Amino acid sequence: MRLIFAVTTTAAVLFGSSVAAEFETVDSQEEFVSLISGKELRRPFVKLQVSPEGEISGMGAAWVVSGNWTWREGYFCRDLFWGGDPLGYNCQEVETNEKRIRFTSDRGDGDTAEFRLK
Repeated sequence: MRLIFAVTTTAAVLFGSSVAAEFETVDSQEEFVSLISGKELRRPFVKLQVSPEGEISGMGAAWVVSGNWTWREGYFCRDLFWGGDPLGYNCQEVETNEKRIRFTSDRGDGDTAEFRLK
């Protein structure tokens, strides 16, 4: 099972899903950058910064998260490390709902992680 960012699967199992709401697909890098610029992505035990320049940094369940991202063919594609271990490369569908952002691995066919934008 692939992980999104740092602890997607673990967090989903431990904390359950967020309240269902209408989400809209983020179609462009420009829209994605406008959502994440100056914000932190948060969920229980996870705090991440995703920079407009293509860097990912933060903490996930007390371990350092680092990596890089690019936007390809309408997807957020990241190469990520959690606690120094590689989580691999994965392209993800991105959706938003006001102050939340949701990533779904495997181009929208895999696991989902939702974050608050603070």
